[in-house]
Amino acid sequence: MSERPDPARGTDTAPGPAPADPGVRRVNALSDDGFRAEFARCLDVDRWVEALLAARPFADRAALLAAADEHARALTAEEVDAALARHPRIGERPAGGGTESAWSRGEQAAFAGGTADVQRAFAEGQAAYERRFGRIYLVCASGRTDRELLADLRKRMDNDPDTETRVVAAELRRIALLRTGKVLDTA
Repeated sequence: MSERPDPARGTDTAPGPAPADPGVRRVNALSDDGFRAEFARCLDVDRWVEALLAARPFADRAALLAAADEHARALTAEEVDAALARHPRIGERPAGGGTESAWSRGEQAAFAGGTADVQRAFAEGQAAYERRFGRIYLVCASGRTDRELLADLRKRMDNDPDTETRVVAAELRRIALLRTGKVLDTA
């Protein structure tokens, strides 16, 4: 690994010992383009991906997750809108057969196994949400039941547009952190 400047100290720092975590070692060894491709699947926001790229090498999993969290907390409304373009609606089968589509299917698995009545109410709620906010309803669905997602959707319908943008940004951050963990687990 090449030396990287440490902007906090204004000096070059030699890399320390290789991280014990094979996922972190793999991420640190990726080419810049490979890194960009891996992390755009987690959160398709160029600023976020480039900030993580600039922070390499990571000493451990905690350091990478902390950096991912920190940079995702600064999402702008424009970045939220751009990132949503890559996410399927809850309940819709993600297009494609790649890793990102497989992640979406897994994250929505509990919803897919829900009852027809709840799914019908959810589809109606999503349509109302899209009319109100002009974007798809996004939530980190991993591990949540169809009833939990419906309750969340209904609650969020009371948000004003600015509040809802902040909520969606927080949900994108949760998804990004979940997916960053998946990238690390792909050693």
